[in-house]
Amino acid sequence: MISRIGPPIVVFAALLAAWQFGAIHAVFHLKAFQLPYPMDIAQSLVDRGDILLRDALQYTGPEALVGLLIGGFMGFVCAVACVAVPFLRRGALPIAASLNSIPVIAVSPIAVLWLGFGQPSKIAVVALMTFAPMVINAFKGLYSIDRASLELMESLAASPSQVFWKLRLPHSLPYVFTALKVGATLAMIGALVAEFFNAQRGLGVTLSTNIQVAKMPIAWAAIVVAAVLGLVLYAMVGGIERALIPWHVSIRNRE
Repeated sequence: MISRIGPPIVVFAALLAAWQFGAIHAVFHLKAFQLPYPMDIAQSLVDRGDILLRDALQYTGPEALVGLLIGGFMGFVCAVACVAVPFLRRGALPIAASLNSIPVIAVSPIAVLWLGFGQPSKIAVVALMTFAPMVINAFKGLYSIDRASLELMESLAASPSQVFWKLRLPHSLPYVFTALKVGATLAMIGALVAEFFNAQRGLGVTLSTNIQVAKMPIAWAAIVVAAVLGLVLYAMVGGIERALIPWHVSIRNRE
């Protein structure tokens, strides 16, 4: 345990020390109002912690989590359809994958126009951002089955549903969790950016408002809370992964 978490802690502490004592400011020629010092950010976390925590737990966090679940579910269903129907594999899969190139900053105002200023528009943006990674990864996991395994299932007269539940789905789970881990980071980005546009509450609103009035310690405090929230979401996905597929080599190698 210490050998795993020790080096990152040391590096992080060294970066914080260099930041606090002005080394980063000196290298990049930054002023304190451009990049506040860690102690100033920590003070803002103490002073505004209740508001930031409320925004994280009531607005930004649920938007990211619900959007990730919806986008992941819809992406997996689309991947299953593309595996089952060759026409969709050739026609719909490239279109679904291309959604990953749509800039979130362009989609957010449209989502507000369609769904209003509340949380549904922010959840829709997150779902769109997490949809494409799930389609791509889940399709690869469902489709890239060893031919010998399929022939064995056919020799046992397995039905298509049995092939799916006993072969394709277990094989796809590592790919699905990879997509969910990617989606966990994208979900936080999507929720924050979506809150920039006509939202009333959330970490994105706090971040945008305080940048506009040059209250950078508070803005950076919102960034820190968002980063911690993203790490928690990522850790949740990782915990579920370890519980569901302990047999996979990627999990066994961590032990």
